[in-house]
Amino acid sequence: MSEIRETAASHRPKGAPRFPEGPAPDPAGSHFERRIRSFQPRRSRVTPGQADALRRLWGSWGLDIDGQRVLDTDEMFGGLPVVLEIGFGMGEATAQMAADDPGTGILAVDVHTPGQGNLLALADKTGLTNVRVANGDAIILLREMLAPDALDGVRVYFPDPWPKKRHHKRRLIQPEFLTLVASRMKPGAVLHCATDWEPYAEQMLDVLSAHPDFENTQPDGGYAPRPAFRPLTRFEGQGLDKGHVVHDLLFRRLSRA
Repeated sequence: MSEIRETAASHRPKGAPRFPEGPAPDPAGSHFERRIRSFQPRRSRVTPGQADALRRLWGSWGLDIDGQRVLDTDEMFGGLPVVLEIGFGMGEATAQMAADDPGTGILAVDVHTPGQGNLLALADKTGLTNVRVANGDAIILLREMLAPDALDGVRVYFPDPWPKKRHHKRRLIQPEFLTLVASRMKPGAVLHCATDWEPYAEQMLDVLSAHPDFENTQPDGGYAPRPAFRPLTRFEGQGLDKGHVVHDLLFRRLSRA
């Protein structure tokens, strides 16, 4: 495995996928302006199983966010309603939600190569056909590659909280992001966020409550109970063991005038 991780990396051309027909390291390249990134790329070891899944399955179930085309989500998922999940970690929760709801297509976006391979392996092992894995910047995906009203829901679970005040501008849930994501959601579709970082939860609630395209699904205007369809992840369990409080926010896309 070290040969796959180190030797192959040292000899592949700049910009080439780490695995043949696999995810590209920077799929959008220089086609788009460099904005403030709301995610932090993570480097960690790709296991043999993950590498195998990337080699075998990326060509069928994966896509690079290059910003060069508009996706046909009806063709991609056979006409199923489509939910976008931004940031899926190692993919266990995504695979479970896909298995529990085979009538919904999940377009799962992340930049973490081991997680991409792991989700593909889980989907293959359990026979899932309603998951696609996207590699790259979710903002470019939303802005350049999804048509208006393409999405029946959006999930943002445990995004990077960027706890230092000088980094708050990097947080994903900001007014500009909400305007963009709303333009790709059908009226009535739900944006579901979850975080265990209290200050970020408060910011999410404030920003979402003030946005004209969304309304809180909770009559009291506060946080929502964890829906049964969102699995309790290992990461979340570790946070709960440390005394963290997890907040769910479910906001509905308002109908257009």
